Formats: sequence, C-alpha cells, structure tokens
Amino acid sequence: MGAGRRRSRKDEILEIAVGLFAARGYHGVSMDDIGAAAGVTGPALYHHFAGKEAMLAAALIPVSEGLLAGGRERSAGHPDDPRGVLESLIDFHVEFALANPAVIALHLHELDRLPEEPRRRIRRLQRLYVEEWVTVLTALHPGMPDGEARVLAHAAFGLMNSTPFLGGEVDRQRRAELLRDATLAALLA
Repeated sequence: MGAGRRRSRKDEILEIAVGLFAARGYHGVSMDDIGAAAGVTGPALYHHFAGKEAMLAAALIPVSEGLLAGGRERSAGHPDDPRGVLESLIDFHVEFALANPAVIALHLHELDRLPEEPRRRIRRLQRLYVEEWVTVLTALHPGMPDGEARVLAHAAFGLMNSTPFLGGEVDRQRRAELLRDATLAALLA
C-alpha cells in the first residue's frame, strides 16, 4: 500500500479479523464477532469475504508472498557477499516479525485451518523463502548439507518470530537489535 493511500474497508475488516483470530483462536471467533468489532453485522461481511476461511487465506497468502519477494530482493541486493545477504535477510525478517505479531500467531497456530489448496500454496511460498536462507547459509558454511542449513534457518525463524509478543520492558528498537545480533551469532557459529 502506498504512502498516503487510504486503506480499504476490506483491509480494515481483515486487520480486525486477524487480531481476533490471533487473540482468541480461529474457532473462538465467529463472523458475528468480527462484524461487531468492525461495526457491521456478521452477514454484511460476506460482501467482502466468502467466510472465515477466506479471511484467513487473505491474511496469510500475501504475507508469505511478501516474505518471499522481500527475501529474494535482499538476496539479489548483495551479489557475491553472502554475509551481506544474511545480514539483510535478518534485518528484513526482524522488522517483519516486530511489525506483524498477530500474523505470526496466525501462521503458527491457525494455518492448518485452511482448505488444502490455500494451505499448500502458503507452504510452497514458505519453502521457497526458506531456500533463500539455505542458499546463503550454505555459501557461508561450505560443505554444510542443505538439510542442516534448513534446520538452522527454521531455528532462526523461531528465534525471530518468538519475541515480538514481548514488549514493555525493552523498547522496539532495542528488541530489534537484540534479535538481529542473536540471530546473526547463531547462524554464523
């Protein structure tokens, strides 16, 4: 979405649904709950979405597409510099994680609620994103098998994705620094 562009009502409703799904779980939220939080009747939501599954897919698919596109962009931005790629990927993912804790919660806990086709599409996008990390990790660690690099990539995601829910005592900028430093140290060890 461009700077200054007003969000659509559909985007506003989707953001409300994501927050409710993340807070109460997919099955703990009804269309009427979403409608009430959005200031409309539950049935009015069907003007924008076919149902809760469609809302969940609309929330998760663009995120996975955006992560892959961003990962590829960062990889391309540092040709012949695997450390630069890794640092850029970490910066990108940390910023994503801190900006989108509700979406992370949905990915972690609700992805299996989707029908097979959108779930498979998201899983494929996620695998492609992981492969961006595998490529840079195997370049940094010559001789490392791809499988081991995947383990490290997933461990890094776990580290970066687990802490956006924390707050209060440590401001956002410092949390980002800590996450970046810890992730880089773990992946370079």
